[in-house]
Amino acid sequence: MSAAADRPLVGVLALQGGFDAHARMLRQLGAEVREVRVPADLEGLDGLVMPGGESTTMTLGIAREGLAGPLRDLAATGTPVLGTCAGMIMLDREHLGIAGWSCERNAFGRQVRSFEEDLALPGIATADDPVRAVFIRAPWARDVAEDVEVLAAVDGHPVAVRQGAVLAVAFHPELSGERRVHEAFLAAVRERTAAS
Repeated sequence: MSAAADRPLVGVLALQGGFDAHARMLRQLGAEVREVRVPADLEGLDGLVMPGGESTTMTLGIAREGLAGPLRDLAATGTPVLGTCAGMIMLDREHLGIAGWSCERNAFGRQVRSFEEDLALPGIATADDPVRAVFIRAPWARDVAEDVEVLAAVDGHPVAVRQGAVLAVAFHPELSGERRVHEAFLAAVRERTAAS
């Protein structure tokens, strides 16, 4: 594995929301991190994280900075992308249109209805050693395309989905100290970087 593949450069969309927590976890796992605020920040990235936050504010920030097209272009190259909570929303058909799902915003209720759930995620966590998922004003995916793999559901609603190089979860692994979602994302980043 090359040095670049061992220590890939991962961008974290930093217009609003929980980008700091993602950046800390990615650095702990050996990645170089660049905060993404303008299109030039996307150049040379090996992977991208779309964090949780307020999807309406993120949408306005993406429009203001002219990031929508460049974000779509980056994803179209097969660069691995991880979206969490609002990041899952931003990737959907009604927002950036990168992924083949739509999202029900605040699907489990408002902040006072936040909850935790143990989830098995194929290839990431088993039922015997599940991910402790923290849901805060979380969305769920609906109308998923045929090539979208539903990794986990709560009450029958998809909360972890993968389509090609795009992985999205409705919860916040960066807040709970759960490292396996980011480890799986970085494994995909390193595999792609090593192959290029």
